[in-house]
Amino acid sequence: MPKLIKDGAIADNTWQFIDTAEDANTPLPTAPLPTGNIIVPLAVWQAQKETLKGRRNEIGVWLNSTELADTLGSDAAELPLIALRFPVFMDGRGFSTARLLRERYGFTGELRACGYFIRDQLFYLKRCGFNAFDFGEQYDENELEKAMQSLNDFSDGYQTSVDQPVPLFRRRA
Repeated sequence: MPKLIKDGAIADNTWQFIDTAEDANTPLPTAPLPTGNIIVPLAVWQAQKETLKGRRNEIGVWLNSTELADTLGSDAAELPLIALRFPVFMDGRGFSTARLLRERYGFTGELRACGYFIRDQLFYLKRCGFNAFDFGEQYDENELEKAMQSLNDFSDGYQTSVDQPVPLFRRRA
């Protein structure tokens, strides 16, 4: 089973990504959906929400970097998992989307970073609200152990964040 970093530990990835046609109104695949927890694109969630809610297993939603937190809106509270896909490691839009999901929409579930991000970004991703990191097949368990150390690259941050809403100068006063 594939592995990922979740809540500061290596865990099994028990979710499966479902990729579909670009047209969200295209019905879900005619073959039965896999059993277990699935993550569907935002457009599919929006077009087929009621059908998906009828499944026995849990549903998560993934957003591309071009899809804003506002497009998911209040639906965020209904979901156990939201995954944000990074198309390239230099694309920082996922950082902003994560923070908005946590702070504006009150999302408390698993917020997963997927795609092209690098180990050096983990500390900052965590500060924006991510609590799960899916490197895909590019990292084996040994590499994941090393990557976990990056979650604590710095002992403190100056700015406010999801994980520390009080700035450093106020904490030191």
